[in-house]
Amino acid sequence: MQTDNDPIKFSVLVPTLNAGSQWRVFLENFAKQSVKPHSCIIIDSGSTDETVALALEAGFTVKQIDKRDFRHGATRQELVNLSVNCDICVFLTQDAILAAEDSLEKLIAVFLKDNKVALAYGRQLPHLGAKTLETHARLFNYPPVSEIRTLKDKERLGFKTIFCSDSFAAYRKEVLNRLGGFPPDTIMGEDTIVAAEMLKAGYKIAYVAEATVHHSHTYTLKEEFKRYFDTGVFHTQNSHLKKEFGNADGEGLRYVLSEMRYVIKNRSFILPYSMFSVMAKWLGYKLGVKYRWFSHNTVKNMSMHKSYWSRVHN
Repeated sequence: MQTDNDPIKFSVLVPTLNAGSQWRVFLENFAKQSVKPHSCIIIDSGSTDETVALALEAGFTVKQIDKRDFRHGATRQELVNLSVNCDICVFLTQDAILAAEDSLEKLIAVFLKDNKVALAYGRQLPHLGAKTLETHARLFNYPPVSEIRTLKDKERLGFKTIFCSDSFAAYRKEVLNRLGGFPPDTIMGEDTIVAAEMLKAGYKIAYVAEATVHHSHTYTLKEEFKRYFDTGVFHTQNSHLKKEFGNADGEGLRYVLSEMRYVIKNRSFILPYSMFSVMAKWLGYKLGVKYRWFSHNTVKNMSMHKSYWSRVHN
């Protein structure tokens, strides 16, 4: 653990639920980090595997909650509140494996270099053996060049200005809390909402390409549909973000064209599947944007985050 003489104290915070076999690898790589956190905490939503036992063995503080009580924003804010006497809150998801021994050190360093940086996130690399579409997604969204973004960059980047990922991100705690913390009950995108508020308050977002984790998902077409349905819901419920930072449609088209080129170059025979994947995402998003047209049960069935709809009504 860090000492009182350390220049900056940070916590590592992880929401967990049945982390599975990758959890051992997560903890092994975490233990090898070149810098040690002041505290490491998980909030577990009812795991029935070894997640909690292994976390306790690794020195994590554990708070357990009912699965029905998990919320993307509120649970993360609770983790922030539990990380007392810390300057920086580092969030990881249970399947984000630190890729180098200095991954945490590189992410934390940006806060020491610039006191106007209030949010930083690292580069996500595909897991070993990841499939073509998942690999492209990481290469597209997480390039090898770092950058610092301010509110002025919205003229150049549009909605991409507030892109972030809590799979590996760090927040300046004092700023986060002063601006209201994480929104308590959003279907997703709590990091995007916070990023927007930080930029509007005059702070900076850092993308730190040198800080790396392995993190990727293999989704079925049905899962892609559901995930993008929820993205559409998020954009509709937070329409002010599109008004303030611009529409995300242009970035979506750029992504599709990039994926097509990548598939043709690397595994052209999966191009038909890639096109079906694009269609599933597009249809899911468009229906998500219009989610208020549908009954509550229909919306819940189309959504990936069904527990959200158990708490709210259209």
